[in-house]
Amino acid sequence: MDFTLGYLREALSNYDRSSVCHRITKKLMNGSYHSEQDFVRVLDEDEIQFLNNVLPDEIKYAFNEQDYIRGNQLNEVYELLI
Repeated sequence: MDFTLGYLREALSNYDRSSVCHRITKKLMNGSYHSEQDFVRVLDEDEIQFLNNVLPDEIKYAFNEQDYIRGNQLNEVYELLI
């Protein structure tokens, strides 16, 4: 799995009660994506909206914890969603 998508999967574990999150996680685990862009292309509107809602908080948290690599990796996915 792509390094960036691994960070995304880890971040999503905080939201595992959501059915939309389960769908995204399932796509991450079952798909074979060569890049973050390939992954973003398979998301539906609900999944994109979900990520648009949770990723800013996850990115902020990573930077507050001085985990700049994680923050930057999650930001890469977020930028592709916009």
